[in-house]
This record gives sequence, C-alpha cells and structure tokens, in this order.
Amino acid sequence: MKEFWICFVPLFVAVDAVGVLPIFLGLSRDLNSRDRSGLIVKSVISATLVAELFILFGKDLLEALGITMADFMVAGGAVLFFMSIGDLVRLGSRVEGAGQDDWGVVPLGVPLIAGPAVLTTAVLQREIHGLWLAMGAMAANTLLAGVVFWLAKPINRILGQTGAKIVSKIASLFLAAIGVMLVRRGVMYFATGGG
Repeated sequence: MKEFWICFVPLFVAVDAVGVLPIFLGLSRDLNSRDRSGLIVKSVISATLVAELFILFGKDLLEALGITMADFMVAGGAVLFFMSIGDLVRLGSRVEGAGQDDWGVVPLGVPLIAGPAVLTTAVLQREIHGLWLAMGAMAANTLLAGVVFWLAKPINRILGQTGAKIVSKIASLFLAAIGVMLVRRGVMYFATGGG
C-alpha cells in the first residue's frame, strides 16, 4: 500500500485537478447538469485511455526510437521542471477555448488531465514501480479528477478563485521539485552505467 501511494502522489501532482477546476467551471458554465455530467465522463475516459496506453506502450516507443530510460528521465524531468516554472509565472489560464462538442476530450481529457507532465510522470512511474501499480495509480488519479469536477461548485465556493490558483501554484512547485528529482535520478543512472 505504501508503494502505491509513492506512485500515486507524483501523478496526483501532475494531474492537478484542482488547478484545472477554474477552466472546467468556465467551460461548463452554460451547460445543464446532464451535459455537464457527459463532459466529465468524456474527459475522464479520454484522459484514462491516453494515459494508460502511454503507460503500456510508451516504453516500447522510446526503445524503438533508441531512447533509454535515463534519457527520458533527464528529458522528462527537464520538461516537467520548465512546464511547472511556466505555470508558476503564468497569469492567465492554461488553454484557450475549444469547440463545445470536443471539450470533454480536448482540452479537458487531453491535455489538461492527461498532458505532457502526466504522460512523462506515468512512464517514469512504470519504470520505478512496475506496470500494474502505475496503471492503478493513473486510473485512480483520473477518477479522482472526475470526482473533483463533479464537486466543482462546492469546491469553488470553499476555495474561491484565488484559493484554486494558490493550490495550482503549489502543485506546480511540487511538480518542479519532482522534475529536478527525475533529472538527478537520470544523471545517476547514466553515472552508474545504466544509460
């Protein structure tokens, strides 16, 4: 159980469902409850499918391209770090509006729930903790994002717009730290002859 939580937490930080909440509220503002529920279901299913497929085949794809896990750790850690720094200093929202019919898949499912940070983190968690633990932790995180979206209005009332932004920035700070950790692990992997 402890290993599951160690695998779960980096993915939880990468998904950042509370940080996505203001965008979800903006996209679903004019929808009735049935359409809002459909939007949530689409976003969770699309994010789960993309992330789980990447966990299953991402490593094989990397190997086919001649990329080692050490390469991916350093590159993925750097991407996580710079994305999170960008999010920390960005003042606006993460995404521009898309067509209403596609909102559940794009941008909510991909890239807001299952974006580059999540996919990078997911492949690395598979390498560290194994396939089934990574897939289980990823599924738990996408379902949790769906629950957060279902509870969007009460959560937004409690946090307020400023509170949601603060939570998002704190998550970005943790994600930057995880990025640094991944770069460090990748460099150590190279140094010990694993790369």
